[in-house]
Amino acid sequence: MAKSQQTSKELTEILNQLWSLDTNRLKPGTDYIISLQGKAGYVAQGSNWARDRARAPLFTYVNEDKLKSIETYAHFINLLDNYEMSTGVSETVTSEELQENRLFIDSLMKTDVMKVAHKYLVRKGQASSDPLQFKKQLYDIWFRLYHRDRSGGEDSCGFEHVFVGETKNGQEVMGLHNWIQFYLQEKHNHVDYKGYKARDNKDTPDEDDHVLNLQFSWKGLVKPIGGSFIGVSPEFEVALFTIIFFMSTEKMTSVVVKIHEYVLELVVYRHGRSIGTSFPKLLSSNNRDL
Repeated sequence: MAKSQQTSKELTEILNQLWSLDTNRLKPGTDYIISLQGKAGYVAQGSNWARDRARAPLFTYVNEDKLKSIETYAHFINLLDNYEMSTGVSETVTSEELQENRLFIDSLMKTDVMKVAHKYLVRKGQASSDPLQFKKQLYDIWFRLYHRDRSGGEDSCGFEHVFVGETKNGQEVMGLHNWIQFYLQEKHNHVDYKGYKARDNKDTPDEDDHVLNLQFSWKGLVKPIGGSFIGVSPEFEVALFTIIFFMSTEKMTSVVVKIHEYVLELVVYRHGRSIGTSFPKLLSSNNRDL
């Protein structure tokens, strides 16, 4: 598998510009409160048992009025119940769900975050300058169905894997890298937060951090480690990972960048013309002096 590790001044600039424009990002301690608790332990490969280092949920409070009143959040949440959890089970997309997908993309395109991302991709020769064509590109990247499990029909798409989560053979959690889905699943007792993952003091998080490496179980299946932005808007995540997707035609692209105070590894796997998976890994935080 080819792997490209690259740092780019230009990429850092555009991603930090998107960060600055993300006015829909929720504020830690005000719009939401998290409780990190203990540092998660080691989980053996293939094991579905993890020591629980967090007795309480990760999210203590989220301002749900904002989730309902901010257009991109509201449309995003409408999409979360549109998918079959298990790979190998064909997805059936209703006309109502197609419309929900389109409304979500329409709402993204109204934001300054996505407008600037679009302009950048046009300048790089990666996207059509026609907004309608660009919406189609976004649709193909995030919502076009494909085979993840060869035994069944079209059972997956980028949006489902990254933002909703999937299970494989009833034994493994895949994806689920989104904080809104995590919060809603935790609220319904489907997610059990086990603790944060950190290698050393440099990447030990605090409650104000907008990026975390988490360990949790989802409907009884353990995710040993999963990187996730916290509090950021749907448009920020879609814009960021769409840009990384277009950077390279390799199966996997890995980019180390500093966004705000966070040094991150941003990872995107391609699945043909779509995203297979994408997620952030927190390498270090609170690097205001870097």
